[in-house]
Amino acid sequence: MPFFNRIFLLAGFFFSALAAKPQDTPESRDDHPVDTTHPRPHNTTDTTAPHRAHWFTGREQVDLIDIGRSLFLRNGGVRKDSSGKKAGKYYPAVLPSAEYTLETGLAFDLTGSLAFYTGDRSDDNISNIYLASVFTQKNQILMPLQGNVWTKGNKYNIVTDWRFEIFPQDTYGLGTLTTTADADAIDFNYFRFYSTVYKTVAKDFYLGLGYDVDYFYNVADVTPPSNGAPDAFKQYGLTPKSTSSGPTFNILFDGRRNEINPEPGYYASLIFRPNFTFFGSDANWQSLQFDGRHYLHFPASSHNTLAFWTYDVFNFNSKTPYLLLPSTESDTYANMGRGYIGGRFRGKDMVYLESEYRYGITSNGFLGGVVFVNAQSYTEPVTNRFEAIAPGWGAGIRIKLNKFAHTNIALDYGFGLHGSQGIFANLGEVF
Repeated sequence: MPFFNRIFLLAGFFFSALAAKPQDTPESRDDHPVDTTHPRPHNTTDTTAPHRAHWFTGREQVDLIDIGRSLFLRNGGVRKDSSGKKAGKYYPAVLPSAEYTLETGLAFDLTGSLAFYTGDRSDDNISNIYLASVFTQKNQILMPLQGNVWTKGNKYNIVTDWRFEIFPQDTYGLGTLTTTADADAIDFNYFRFYSTVYKTVAKDFYLGLGYDVDYFYNVADVTPPSNGAPDAFKQYGLTPKSTSSGPTFNILFDGRRNEINPEPGYYASLIFRPNFTFFGSDANWQSLQFDGRHYLHFPASSHNTLAFWTYDVFNFNSKTPYLLLPSTESDTYANMGRGYIGGRFRGKDMVYLESEYRYGITSNGFLGGVVFVNAQSYTEPVTNRFEAIAPGWGAGIRIKLNKFAHTNIALDYGFGLHGSQGIFANLGEVF
């Protein structure tokens, strides 16, 4: 989850990670050669003896857990295991942090993820469960629980997005032509329940049926825009509570084997959501969401990755609740639009594009870097046309947190128009 001006406090993570069991997977052994600069004697029978981690040198893969063990344990060192991929193997990660954001003030965050396999085949996808709890100086609370679980043989894919929020924030009106002077402070409580089950119909191709519920309550307009402009939230239709409820019909192609840090391949998701009053929704409205991604090695002989992402949302009538209109950071993991504060832009329809280049810095995989550029556009409230583009750009660093699950800590600095800028952090790749 991205935040401005985040400072990571890793001490708690180190103590929780030091006792982690040594594990390895075929990916870590096949993709990265061992350190030949320190060969072991041929006659030794101890094939698991720990040795100190090299932070920035060598070719043996090292992550933050290895370094923590090397620093704090007498016999700690680089973890190894020859058991390979198997069902039930898990890769936990815990990251406590403190941050200061434009939206929250001082905030404390505890984020955890659990990656695991449910099958032993080489093409079985890795599953991931993500949980976070955030408490802020401005009495805001965020608690998302998100999962992407694959059954054995990738036969079924269960995707969930459950969350509870108490999150006062600013909204800036509709369209891409708004300015920061249009800021309008609002307050609301929010409960989300999204669940979808996909069934394999061909290799990497799935059809899914889901059910989505969004419930907003205690919705209030706290402070109108300081420039005297009309209050866009009230004009659109402010109600103290709203419910949206309905099924989702899903088509998915997912050629990735690891969503946390994807290797070359394709991903495409199409979701149609009709909301009906007989399901408890306040109004009948429909939306269509498309999420497309492509990853490739560039240069082809390297492990560097060039990634492309488009995330587009279209609503088919004017009854979509204001707080459910697509906006900056409105994707599942609140990652889109680096360079701008969450909710900076909002509209009835949205088109979003991003490209990122990911490259290694150290030969042992501990450090990497990225450069990125993105663009978002929203339909204007009067013309219902796309009339402007808000670009974002920046660069970042990657720190390997768990080499077996390929989980990185992502720290990026992004820029946008009119001086918008900030630090954005994430557990795992942005997309």
